[in-house]
Amino acid sequence: MLLISMCFSFGSLFGQSMYKLSGVVVDENSKPLTGASVFLFPVSRGAVTDAGGSFIIENLPAGNYKLKIYFIGYNTLSDTIAIYKDMTYNAALKVSSLSLQEVVVSDDYAETRKNEESLNIEVVNEEYLKQNLGGSIMNSLERLPGVTAINIGSGQSKPVIRGLGFNRVVVVENNIKHEAQQWGADHGLEIDQYAVDNIEVIKGPSSLMYGSDAIGGVIDMSRRNIPVENTVTGTIDLTGKTNNDFLGGSFSLAGRINNFFADFRATIIDYGDYKVPTDSVDIYSYRAALDNNHLRNTAGKERNLHLSFGLIQEQFQSTFYSSNIASKNGFFANAHGLEPRNVDTELHDKSNRDIQYPYQKVDHFKVINVSQRNWERLKLESDLGFQRNFRQEWSSYVDHGHMPPVFPDTLSFHPDLERQFDKYVYSANIRSYYQYNEKIQLSSGLVVEYQDNRIDGRGFIIPAYRQTNTGAYALVKYSNTENSMIQFGIRYDYGHINTTEYYDWFPSPVVENGDTTYQYLQRAGDIDRSFSNISWSAGYNYNPGKWSYKANIGKSFRMPLAKELAANGVNYHHFSYEVGDPDFSPEISYQLDIGVEYSNVRFAIGTTPFLNYFSNYIFLNPSSEHDRLYGNGNQVFYYTESEVIRYGFELHAHYELFKSLQLGVIGEYVYSEQLSGEKKGFTLPFSPPPSAIFNIKFRKDKLINFNNVYVSFDYRITAQQNNIVPPEDPTDGYQVINLGFGGNIPIGNQKVSLSLQIQNLLNTKYFNHTSYYRLINIPEPGRNFIINITIPFSVRINN
Repeated sequence: MLLISMCFSFGSLFGQSMYKLSGVVVDENSKPLTGASVFLFPVSRGAVTDAGGSFIIENLPAGNYKLKIYFIGYNTLSDTIAIYKDMTYNAALKVSSLSLQEVVVSDDYAETRKNEESLNIEVVNEEYLKQNLGGSIMNSLERLPGVTAINIGSGQSKPVIRGLGFNRVVVVENNIKHEAQQWGADHGLEIDQYAVDNIEVIKGPSSLMYGSDAIGGVIDMSRRNIPVENTVTGTIDLTGKTNNDFLGGSFSLAGRINNFFADFRATIIDYGDYKVPTDSVDIYSYRAALDNNHLRNTAGKERNLHLSFGLIQEQFQSTFYSSNIASKNGFFANAHGLEPRNVDTELHDKSNRDIQYPYQKVDHFKVINVSQRNWERLKLESDLGFQRNFRQEWSSYVDHGHMPPVFPDTLSFHPDLERQFDKYVYSANIRSYYQYNEKIQLSSGLVVEYQDNRIDGRGFIIPAYRQTNTGAYALVKYSNTENSMIQFGIRYDYGHINTTEYYDWFPSPVVENGDTTYQYLQRAGDIDRSFSNISWSAGYNYNPGKWSYKANIGKSFRMPLAKELAANGVNYHHFSYEVGDPDFSPEISYQLDIGVEYSNVRFAIGTTPFLNYFSNYIFLNPSSEHDRLYGNGNQVFYYTESEVIRYGFELHAHYELFKSLQLGVIGEYVYSEQLSGEKKGFTLPFSPPPSAIFNIKFRKDKLINFNNVYVSFDYRITAQQNNIVPPEDPTDGYQVINLGFGGNIPIGNQKVSLSLQIQNLLNTKYFNHTSYYRLINIPEPGRNFIINITIPFSVRINN
């Protein structure tokens, strides 16, 4: 009823008047351009200029549009316009030269970025994200070739690109690297999935532009849409999911008066325990029964606020972003430091929406300023950021090993505070782009970041630390012909990390020379390490008509994490006891990337093979040992260095059978092998198996009362993973079917967007080899119906 009432309100607020857009397109010398194409989105209406450069597009409802004008040999002009009366728009196109990546979004933005990057890149927009909603924003990207997610719980996931994740993939939001506790398998990304409208996924080492941790790739998220001048716009997003009774809503309000603009967003999310297609799971040789297939205590909630404002002028733009992401979600009660037999199942099974012990609370506060100044040939950009990530993990006190049965009241922290991490991050970036001439563009940048991570609580896994990273780079792009580009870059990085020593808060017996004394055992020492490296990259792009070729070779670098250097404790989410090595060297990687693609009006096919060599890859190596002092006999994992070679490819193709029907396939394959160490010849732990998605998609511009209708059928097939490293177990292959439907409902001059998904249609029981829950035989979520409704509104501000 609320939805219907709002729709009628919008219908009465905005009339049905139709308008026309006309204008003239000329070149830099004011001479008319005959045959220039003029398009309006999202209505997909257009016109071609006549002999005088004139065009007319009629019968346009009032609203906001994206305008694109292009002509061969000239730069494409993209703009956002508001039509509330008959309007004249005149444009002057400039002769084509190397793009400086303007701030505005155009519908050819993705193609432009791909043509300018020698690394393989995927660009997705807000429409894609709405049609592929998952449990988190990283789940929404899993349909991209080479991209997967590590899931723990119904609201937690981390990105994996070509089998590399955690601190080998950099996540960027509004030009600032997102910093939290990425080392934790259960630590998701504190990103509001409703607050992102553009994502670039760079596959392959990107240390040149993004620094140390980008050795595996980059997830670059941004909000690019700026309100049209003298308008107030907004959206209401409503989402529901059946598997975990998810209810989510987000309200945004944005406006612009002349050169000043502002944007506000509030998001509320609540979800219950998610369901799996099994009635029991095996944990530590104990079979734990599940109540109505619910994975008890995996419920959660989010409360997010965003505010941005800024100034936009012809040659200057500055935007301030602030956000606070607050979440609380439970950990699976049977697998978080508790004896599975001691879980109070009656308490947990009373409700599938309550959050009991154990759980985590996270607050991530972020303030960012992004500014740029443009001259005729020069563009300067600066980014300043501050972040505070405050994370607490709570669980009932249980004594292990030599811990006292009764928690002492002399300690400064609460007995149920298992762990606390309080991280402060300060960031600054400066970049310059100089157009030397029509063929040469010079870029350079300076990056500085300081982290202060503090710890508290009764449990220990990593020590407190302070870390500084600085880097400087230079990049040159040379457009040697109209269809080809060569680029080369070099970067220097310096990093320093200092960890604080840590001792147990309880004494343990130590036997020396036959005598037993009680001592506070040291778990981590005072480590003071510095690292430096020179990275480089060389690439070539060639785009002759329907073909596209690209190649890139480079060297990347990653300095070890505090966890890799100094871990010495139980990771309850990985079901392991982890031990670091303070003598690690920085990771060095050499990689060759190639991309080949052919496309015409109805058919496209492409592949992106890669070859990757690590001289000293750092990873958790499972051993046959088990810890008895700090947990329930968790398997001991040692951080280890090894020579590693990796290679693989992604494949994508689609064919348009008819104007409305398209067939497609997406596939990926990754192979890893250790070339040294005690497990030489074996793969790496949690290596992803080969997989493919076969897709059928139906599109119709108009169907009954719906516009831009689509129906999508995905058949995902994943091979068995027998290429394992002992003591891993093989994982069976699986097949999953997903469906998607959607379209726009015109209400007055607005369009209400509706999307519906059915994930795991057949409620298939399967295990993801890259999931840590696989270790205790927890399958992936069962059938899930997802519905999302987006209701936009806009008002013109009269002068």
